[in-house]
Amino acid sequence: MSKFAAALFFAILATSTCKEFSCLEGDTHKEKPSSEPDMHECTLYSKSSCCNADFTVQLDRSPVVQVNNSYWNRCGNLSKSCEDYTKKIECFYRCSPHAAHWINPNYTAAIQFVPLCQNFCDDWYEACKEDLTCVRNWLTDWEWDENGENHCKSDCSPYSEVFANGTELCQTLWGNSFKVSESSCLCLQMNEKDAVAIKYILSESSEESSSISSSEERACHKKLLDSEHLNGEEWTETT
Repeated sequence: MSKFAAALFFAILATSTCKEFSCLEGDTHKEKPSSEPDMHECTLYSKSSCCNADFTVQLDRSPVVQVNNSYWNRCGNLSKSCEDYTKKIECFYRCSPHAAHWINPNYTAAIQFVPLCQNFCDDWYEACKEDLTCVRNWLTDWEWDENGENHCKSDCSPYSEVFANGTELCQTLWGNSFKVSESSCLCLQMNEKDAVAIKYILSESSEESSSISSSEERACHKKLLDSEHLNGEEWTETT
């Protein structure tokens, strides 16, 4: 191996390692993920968390009214089903040790293009379609006051009138933080299945690929089935 190739290899390795053991640079993020056994919510990430357990106290109630300076109830309290999905997204951003793999290069406290499963987005839409919102993009469309608190600039409308479907919801509500994956396995569902999917998503064979091959898809499904001892009928493989 030439000196240049060796230097490039170790630079790539260092970058990968840095992402693997670091967190986003948001105001509630730790420098590095670590165990948080006393988490009130977001327990999916308790073994390796980028947020402190104290943060999750804000989510350990229903209805959730406020998370830091952001109010979730500007159009009334979210329904329990919609709130549960909103918590999943909040927990991933604040606490997941994997979120930094999708760090926004222009803003290191943010994420971009995290691949979500289509069924997760569709279920999220169904859970929230009758709830009300006054913004399409929760990151940019609010009016912020001098205390950093969010307020509506428009009238409240049902999610079903603001977003056409689950795809639009996932790819709009948090700006470009998320995208709907073309794969039904190499994607996140914000549950325990992500532990298998993430390993495959971040593998060299599928990293940043513009298209998902059928072999990768089948291999991902097999790993998921093997790890959970699921029946093959519970998953439909993409051919």
